[in-house]
Amino acid sequence: MSDLPGERLQKVLANAGLGSRREIERRIEAGEVRVNGKVASLGDRVTPEDRITLGKQRVGSWRLQEQQRRVIIYNKPEGEVVTKSDPEGRPTVFSRLPIIKGSRWIAVGRLDLNTSGLLLFTTDGQLANKLMHPSQQIEREYAVRVHGEVTPAQLQQLVNGIELEDGPARFEDIVESGGEGTNRWFHVVIMEGRKREVRRLWEAIDCKVSRLKRVRFGPIILDSATSVGRWRDLDSKETQALLEAAGIEEKKVTQTTETPRKPVTPKKAPAKKWPARKKRRD
Repeated sequence: MSDLPGERLQKVLANAGLGSRREIERRIEAGEVRVNGKVASLGDRVTPEDRITLGKQRVGSWRLQEQQRRVIIYNKPEGEVVTKSDPEGRPTVFSRLPIIKGSRWIAVGRLDLNTSGLLLFTTDGQLANKLMHPSQQIEREYAVRVHGEVTPAQLQQLVNGIELEDGPARFEDIVESGGEGTNRWFHVVIMEGRKREVRRLWEAIDCKVSRLKRVRFGPIILDSATSVGRWRDLDSKETQALLEAAGIEEKKVTQTTETPRKPVTPKKAPAKKWPARKKRRD
């Protein structure tokens, strides 16, 4: 390895977005990480000049450099998938993001094909891992339209908890937001990011979700200025609030080079009016 002090190997790989610190440490202990051709050990220090492989994957030297932290909010439309390439040829959220050199965008969680709304992307792997880890207990708020009769007893059941196939789940909060008859709007809050969790909870009480949009992730709210299919950078206050939610202290980092690209708007972005959130029920 290099004689330069460098950074601890597990920290560098976690910051590169290759897994959480704990996951990286497990892979090092399992002998899956090599530095300059030699099996690495916990506590090894590396620099961008070192050659690192994780399993069969060579880690590019640019990923070992300290990157400028950048976080953007993206208003995902329905019909886009949260992946860099799709074998079925469906449009992906990454095709709309600004191009950056010497770095890469990491999605903070996912939204399924038919779910719209707030997605966060960052160049900071450590921040992404912290925000997605269940231990951080970060709230996700959704506006949801459900079809079916909903009784107060059923709403209480959703708050108390329901046993799903992958374990118990619950809404931290439910607030009625309008609608008539069997089509009603609610705002719901969950603390996890399990696959289709919001939809599965409603299905457990025989209600079908007909519209689902994420409107908040932790302290970050999807504002009306960020229209469907567009993105914007978080301002300094929003970024600081997100760092605090993730339990990360701010530090000075080097700057990356970016190729500016104008945010894009879908050819057909239907105007949608989301119902105002009503006063919380007692």
